[in-house]
Amino acid sequence: MKIRPLNDRLLVKRLAEEAKTAGGIIIPDSAKEKPAEGKVISVGPGKTNDKGERVALQVKAGDRVLFSKYGGTDVKLDGEDYLIMREDDILGIIE
Repeated sequence: MKIRPLNDRLLVKRLAEEAKTAGGIIIPDSAKEKPAEGKVISVGPGKTNDKGERVALQVKAGDRVLFSKYGGTDVKLDGEDYLIMREDDILGIIE
């Protein structure tokens, strides 16, 4: 299934978080938080400004990003979990 986000929205796949601490302690699934890091799968065309012109997004497909903890909407496509969020929910791009 393909999905194309609209306007300034992004489709993001969460990246898996480490199950072990630096000291070697294994963290059980019940104690893990959802990771706030992901990979951008696809982006919308951008937001329209007051003049009706399209403003391109700063984020592109393939970027690794940090996003706000409660940002976005969880969706399930072809058995995989994704997030659809606005560009405003992105805190930064990991380079």
